[in-house]
Amino acid sequence: MAKEVITNHYALYNGDCIEVMRAMPDESIGMSIYSPPFCGLYNYSSDERDLSNCRSYSEFFEHYSFVVEQIARITPPGRITAVHCMDIPGKGNGETARMGSGANTGTGLIDFPGDIIRLHEKHGFEFSARRAIWKEPLGVRLRTMAKGLAHAQICEDSTLCDVASADYLITFRKRGENKIPVSHPTGLHRYAGERVMPHELERYRGWNGKQTENRFSHWIWRQYASSFWDDIRIERTLPYRDTKGQDDEKHVHPLQLDVIERACVLWTNPREIVLTPFMGVGSEVYGAVLNGRIGVGMELKEAYFRQAVLNMTQVGEAIEQELFKPEQTSCGGEM
Repeated sequence: MAKEVITNHYALYNGDCIEVMRAMPDESIGMSIYSPPFCGLYNYSSDERDLSNCRSYSEFFEHYSFVVEQIARITPPGRITAVHCMDIPGKGNGETARMGSGANTGTGLIDFPGDIIRLHEKHGFEFSARRAIWKEPLGVRLRTMAKGLAHAQICEDSTLCDVASADYLITFRKRGENKIPVSHPTGLHRYAGERVMPHELERYRGWNGKQTENRFSHWIWRQYASSFWDDIRIERTLPYRDTKGQDDEKHVHPLQLDVIERACVLWTNPREIVLTPFMGVGSEVYGAVLNGRIGVGMELKEAYFRQAVLNMTQVGEAIEQELFKPEQTSCGGEM
């Protein structure tokens, strides 16, 4: 199978993201968005270059630092990199779990997002926002079988109950002035989420008058500007089940397309490059192309790469469906 697939709309690479990014020109992308391997939780492959195979939390960040360094180099000043992450269990992360915070006892949670923030600040980024993405507790319990999320734990000893931890989308802005604004002269035209917009706002879509009067775009903006995204369609993801091996069957969870579409529309212009160094089954590339951007992704695991290639062969049909279906106020991203 080919190790790369390159078209006018996307480029997919089956290989080490560091090697691919090193070949890219300085300040050549519009934005990056990705989920780094959640250190200590899952092993995605047996490749020694896979960050999920690091022996400790501190070693993970040593390797991850090279990724952030390259992203900083290819990101123009003023532009955004968005990292999808969560708090992670201390157990299984080695003897020195928290960077600069002393030894970890192997229990409790680690502030993985906080350490990601500090790493990016070292590489020339400013921490700009943290958005929480809500997860349904029973769904998390059924997926992870975490005892602390079972109702039985309430009955036995509720001090040992856990929480269905939110995912976070943490955004960073590279220090410096953005020379190419991401503008929306007539506001936002589409909403990526599960809420139903009030029907009377439809007449303001694409409003050409004063934007203070654009109630359609204002409604969408209020959802996107919130620090708590509880309107993400959790199941709106790309197919991934055929990629799972015996060792990772319950660990493959693609990033929701609603999250990707919001990021593309908010932080990039049409035909700018949206990059993901940990492509998985291609969600970020797919979401970028669906929204009129150029997607670039890298993936070490061949099974995931194959599924990404398959998913991208279907993106044209998805675009046609978006273009020709009746207009709705609760639909996919802006085209």
